[in-house]
Amino acid sequence: MDTQSNGLTTLRYDVPASLVVFLVAVPLSLGIAVASDAPLAAGLIAAVVGGVVAGLFGGSAVQVSGPAAGLSLVVADLVHTYGWRATCVITLLAGVVQLVLGAFKAARAALAVSPAVIHGMLAGVGVVIALSQLHVVLGGSPQSSAVDNLLELPAQIADLRNHAAAVGLITIGVLLVWKWLPRRVRVVPGPLAALLLASIAAAVFGWDVTRVDLPGGLLQWAPPVLPAGDWHGILAAVLLVALLAGVESLLCSVAVDGQHDGPRTDLDKELRGQGLANIVSGALGGLPTAGVIVRSTTNVQAGARSRWSTVLHGVWVLVFVLSFGWAIRLIPLEALAALLAFIGLQMINLGHVRKVHGHGEVPVYMVTLAGVVVLGLAEGVLFGLALAVLLALRRLTRVSVHVRQEPGGRWHVTISGSLTFLGVPRLTDELRAIPPGVPVDLDLNIDFMDNAAFEALHSWRLKHERSGGSVDIDELHDEWYSLAAAGHRMFPAKTPPKAHERWWLPWAHRRRGRGSAAVPEQSGPVECELTVGAREFHRRAAPRMRPIFTELARRQQPTHLFITCADSRIVPTLITASGPGDLFVVRNIGNLVPRYGAQPHDDSVSAAIEYATQVLGVRTITVCGHSGCGAMAGLLSGGVKAGSLPGLRRWLRHGNHSLARFILSESDGSDSGPLDRLCRVNVMQQLENLQTHQKVAEQVAAGSLELVGLYFDIASARVHILPTPSPAYALGEEVK
Repeated sequence: MDTQSNGLTTLRYDVPASLVVFLVAVPLSLGIAVASDAPLAAGLIAAVVGGVVAGLFGGSAVQVSGPAAGLSLVVADLVHTYGWRATCVITLLAGVVQLVLGAFKAARAALAVSPAVIHGMLAGVGVVIALSQLHVVLGGSPQSSAVDNLLELPAQIADLRNHAAAVGLITIGVLLVWKWLPRRVRVVPGPLAALLLASIAAAVFGWDVTRVDLPGGLLQWAPPVLPAGDWHGILAAVLLVALLAGVESLLCSVAVDGQHDGPRTDLDKELRGQGLANIVSGALGGLPTAGVIVRSTTNVQAGARSRWSTVLHGVWVLVFVLSFGWAIRLIPLEALAALLAFIGLQMINLGHVRKVHGHGEVPVYMVTLAGVVVLGLAEGVLFGLALAVLLALRRLTRVSVHVRQEPGGRWHVTISGSLTFLGVPRLTDELRAIPPGVPVDLDLNIDFMDNAAFEALHSWRLKHERSGGSVDIDELHDEWYSLAAAGHRMFPAKTPPKAHERWWLPWAHRRRGRGSAAVPEQSGPVECELTVGAREFHRRAAPRMRPIFTELARRQQPTHLFITCADSRIVPTLITASGPGDLFVVRNIGNLVPRYGAQPHDDSVSAAIEYATQVLGVRTITVCGHSGCGAMAGLLSGGVKAGSLPGLRRWLRHGNHSLARFILSESDGSDSGPLDRLCRVNVMQQLENLQTHQKVAEQVAAGSLELVGLYFDIASARVHILPTPSPAYALGEEVK
């Protein structure tokens, strides 16, 4: 049954998708072979091998592999240096390296390369391809470097060959407008349509164009030969091809995984599959293969469900080569060059620029791009990696020091980040602004402090205290600082304790009652605690919690309706050890549940009860009261006086049933007084009020809904479970 189902899925989804990818792959493979200064057959061989071998043995279900434009500059340089047949051996050896790396499960390490470097490299390669192929489109020949191509462009335009330019303009024009045409027309991929129309126009009008040359036929095979020359350079070339092709494939796999709901990529298996494909491609005389985002995205959008779409696309390329290889000779070389120039410009992806801008890595992107264009691919990548490392080190050693004067003459110093010797000049400069003899509150929100920074800070503290001032260090670091200052043997590295455990403390307690919520990002006036606290959340908690919230963004599925008081001392998630998405919370003064149909009328709590029980399907409704409740104190004292807080006076009428029940109850000696007893009685009454709502009563009777009463004793920080609703009353028991 499973086999039959898989077969039907392949016929219904994978076969049509493979045909679409095949139509995209043929023109792109030919164009990349031209850009690589390799035989045209090499591009088609790589397409066949990438589809069949990488498709069968790789770790991705829908990624399509083949010749990649990002490797064209490397291959072109290798062809010029060692010759084509020796380049095939380098491809084969690069495949062996990839196979070994995959066997040692090194795929994840490859993803450590900064995406800004990869995107900058691809953009630089795109610029180089576009500049070189533009000369071919205009009827000339490309120069030896991107800079020369740019300098020679005006002369090339002045010496324009009309027929060649016309073919190029037709190709580019079709590619530009194709995505705006009706869907039924776009069944034919744009690159294929552009080459077909350009070839037809050249044939009909008899234009003088350069035809694609296929010396010896498409499938004439010659054995690879070992490259001659310095083995250090050959080894570097092997590693360069292996790493570039491997990283591009793995990044493509990760990107494609985000476009479909099927199985995720096994990255080590994918790297091994790419290694096998490059071994076979090099042995057969093909270009290096890698996962290609254009073909992979096309495969997903065409509805592919399994690796058979990738495999079949390679089969269709092979069938085309064997049956219709002669048709390739009809394609004008200028049309292929125009296709390559268009692809090169598309490799400069503005979406990638926006992404790296959001992470502050635009300089890495631009340096890599400029290096590839001006110096070469390897040099550009090395410069990009070096800058990425320097920026990472700068971020690791970033420190912020903020000094401000507070009311009452105290000064507040906040130091955050990693405090190393690089931050000592800024630290001492900021501390110099504090006048001698004044009290100072010092907050150390740091994750590391080296010896130079510690000595600078400690020397300033001693000097300030000698001048008659005082330095009060925040509670978290006070003992650590004292031991470090005394040279305690357990603190040789000056590494402070972690600060993330203070998230649950009130704002004031985090700074020893100083009223500052978190470390401010910039100097200036004192900010609202909520604003600063939100930034602290973004910096500390959001990165760890983002996967949870991403999942919760689709829908909420709480299991509990939690009705509690608006009192600021009650934190439902804290006293129940729950997390985001667990509790559907209703808060009001006195944790009251108005009886159904009661006056004054209230829809807020009723609406929450209806939504929780009938839409969200919660299994438990909890009413949580607490000690020292101001609403219950108001009821005991006779309510709020007329004319004073009229809204609150009307709301507290919903507590009259609790007050009446309290009057009839007797203390069993376990409460701490009348107010404490009323607070507990109130919880029991609200549980009974819940059952005046018909749907709640029905679900409780059916056993699908449970009512729970909790009582939180603030002074002892203890939660008590109260009995389920009944005429009898008990004070409850502590949660064990």
